[in-house]
Amino acid sequence: MKASSEKLTAINQYKDFVSSAKVRFFEKYGMDFVMGKRKGSYIHDLDGKKELINLHCNGGVFNLGHRNPEIIDVLKKSLEDLDIGNHHLLSRERAELAGMLSDLMPGDLNYTVFGVSGGEAIDLALKVARGYTKRTDIISAKGGYHGHTGLALAAGDAKYREPFNSSIAGFKQVPFNDLDALKDAASNDTAAIILETIPATLGIKIPDKKYIQGVRKLCDEYEILLIMDEVQTGLGRTGKLWAFEHFDIIPDIVVLGKGLSGGIYPISATVIREPLESVFHKDPFIHISTFGGSELGCRVAKRVLEISSSSNFLNNVNIIAEQFNQGFEKLMDTHKGFLIGLRQMGLMMGIEMKDELCGPVLTKTAYDHGLLMVYANNDQSVCQCLPPLTMTIEEVNIVLRKLDKALKSARKLRKLYGVKQKIDKFKNLIKNRKGS
Repeated sequence: MKASSEKLTAINQYKDFVSSAKVRFFEKYGMDFVMGKRKGSYIHDLDGKKELINLHCNGGVFNLGHRNPEIIDVLKKSLEDLDIGNHHLLSRERAELAGMLSDLMPGDLNYTVFGVSGGEAIDLALKVARGYTKRTDIISAKGGYHGHTGLALAAGDAKYREPFNSSIAGFKQVPFNDLDALKDAASNDTAAIILETIPATLGIKIPDKKYIQGVRKLCDEYEILLIMDEVQTGLGRTGKLWAFEHFDIIPDIVVLGKGLSGGIYPISATVIREPLESVFHKDPFIHISTFGGSELGCRVAKRVLEISSSSNFLNNVNIIAEQFNQGFEKLMDTHKGFLIGLRQMGLMMGIEMKDELCGPVLTKTAYDHGLLMVYANNDQSVCQCLPPLTMTIEEVNIVLRKLDKALKSARKLRKLYGVKQKIDKFKNLIKNRKGS
């Protein structure tokens, strides 16, 4: 079906002024979707010819669905008396939001510094760790992801740093869920260990409880700060308000982002234990963020927290998660050999398949059947599944039916790729023999 002139104009402008490579990529795979109308669990193409159920949610940005009316109402009302505010001055809005976060966090995680993006919040967490401990080394997990800004980028995999020649001294990586490797890497020079509670880019890898508790114990022994990156896992995604609650530990620093915005106004937060606030005592202006903790964003985030922390909301997340779990048990019977399992904690889910061709293939066939899903970049045998936390039982059943069809298509497409690989291998063999 031919795209409308409005959509074609948008695609061409994107190609000419934003990213020609992205346009080529999506056109190559027949996925040239341009975001148009959106509401709840659904997004529509600009010309209205295609509808997708969003199972990606921008990594958890749309926990409360697209254009949540309660959040929009808060922003509209806030515009009557607020604007961005001034980061140099004291702010009632920032104070109230930080107080709410303190109440919802365990222990003495009482102070919050606000930012705009998750990467910015991670950068600050690492700055605070180095400043407080007077140490330099940072340990993170291989296959993890913490953002594309300076220190956050350094804590991620080399594949994200090397194209920009952005390596920074003092950063080490060890396998996730491997306590012995972490013990070998830790030393008296280690300022912090930073982990995603559940690494999404690594394929929704669910850690052992003993591992997370062992990391906490190791940090206590060496006086290392433990930073938990909850940018994707926080705010009810796992069925608890904070994912680290499943492991009965208290971090030294918690980083929040994505879902805190309500999908409406960008805001992130670095929540630190009370002793760490001393880093800012000598000069309270040593760290600033012009748009961080915007007063409009604080009002939005307060409502997000009120919704996400309610027992009814969290109970519903767990009910929906169980519905998905039961549905996947049936899908695994239907698609044995292709569908291996479901990595799941609440609505943080990873669809595990037989090999690394399957993730990209299912991403494509899911799109064809009306589902937006993305494979895990550092484990392409897994497709991430992060639906809105506001999804209904009826919508879950629609997703499961569409996913069944997508998996059938993916199995066929995977076979075609397998045949093509064998043909290409045979052609290369013949070519090499002729050359010799």
